[in-house]
Amino acid sequence: MLPKKQIYWHTTIQMPDDKNLIPIPEKVDVAIIGGGYTGLSAARTLAKRGVNVVVLEANTIGWGASSRNGGMTLTGLKLGMGTVMKKYGKEIAKQLFQYSLDSVDTVEQVVKEENIDCGFKRYGHLLTANKPKHYKNLQEEVEFMEKEFNHKVKLISPQDLKNEIGSNIYHGGLVDEVSGGLNPAQYVAGLANATAKAGAKLCAKARVTKIERREKRFHVQTERGNVIAEKILVGTSGYTSEVTKKLQQKIIPIGSFIIATEKLSDELAHELSPNNRMIFDYKHYLNYFRLWDKRMIFGGRAAFFPENKNTISRSAEILQKEMIQVYPQLKNSKVEYVWGGTLDFTFDMMTHVGEDNGIFYSLGYAGHGVAMASHLGKTVAEAMLAGNINEHPFAKFNFPNAPLNLYNGFPWFLPFAGAWHKILDWIE
Repeated sequence: MLPKKQIYWHTTIQMPDDKNLIPIPEKVDVAIIGGGYTGLSAARTLAKRGVNVVVLEANTIGWGASSRNGGMTLTGLKLGMGTVMKKYGKEIAKQLFQYSLDSVDTVEQVVKEENIDCGFKRYGHLLTANKPKHYKNLQEEVEFMEKEFNHKVKLISPQDLKNEIGSNIYHGGLVDEVSGGLNPAQYVAGLANATAKAGAKLCAKARVTKIERREKRFHVQTERGNVIAEKILVGTSGYTSEVTKKLQQKIIPIGSFIIATEKLSDELAHELSPNNRMIFDYKHYLNYFRLWDKRMIFGGRAAFFPENKNTISRSAEILQKEMIQVYPQLKNSKVEYVWGGTLDFTFDMMTHVGEDNGIFYSLGYAGHGVAMASHLGKTVAEAMLAGNINEHPFAKFNFPNAPLNLYNGFPWFLPFAGAWHKILDWIE
């Protein structure tokens, strides 16, 4: 029997719908485009400080990657901190890493303050070594992180790995106890309720079709009404459109796909992941997985193109094979759900915040968005109020376009990128 093409997380909570739509206000201080973690976190922060703010969401609030991801709140960035330090220097690298730690704290704080029932807990993450060479790299990583960042992570030897994961295919691992996990749909729905309670107007089905700047104000057209705003914040991630063309040309939308098994027995669930870690592997073409409610939630870049019926069906087959390779014990377990979402990658694999002609932005989370988008939404909002966005650590380096500007927003090169990542994994 084929799995349902349905987002499992959406079955665990009533997500915000498009009934009782809030009218678009005529004027606001800040218009935020995108009703995911970035936009909601920023709107909550601004509204609590008395700012008149509207969130304009093309679909329903929390519709995109914010309710489709693996629910991992992780330390670190997409790039390893050694690479970040070489590229940007020690001082900026330390600031960026500290933001990644603060981002998990921000999620914990919001969940506690707003009493959001989303199962947030610091489960820790486990990075697994696919090859002996990867394990050697992890040994060096442990020493590097303690020496340069005063951050303790724990090396797990190949012999001890069975205490962390019920799989024989890996060659050791690394545990970071600071990371956490949650149910992303419950979290984003709770964040939306908290944001509305703070006084922000959340307007669903309000796809922005045009932005014009006239006399220092922005005239924003949406599919169901127009609004005049003093400032704009773009938090559209992998769904960034032609409306903000300059930003769209800097963002690569990449598909990420997830399957969820039927509920497993207590014994099997414990065997697969004794400590309930957020787990991901060392590969370029990586897999990430974890338990939730005794189901195995298993995701990866099964297809690089964003989600559609074909990529979702094909991804279910690929991910089930990958899952069984990791966990042969799941060979006869039924996969009940499969779904996809779209991530936002940049050409330098870094997250970027900043401002361009009065339009602020926070984009490029590369799979680290649950915590980082929550934190950057908050901190970018604070920087907008203080007028010091250029002092934000993620605004201190260049936000590149495609090489030779050979990109207009349609990612024609994704099949080649996917093949290249597979080649890199094979070579290594």
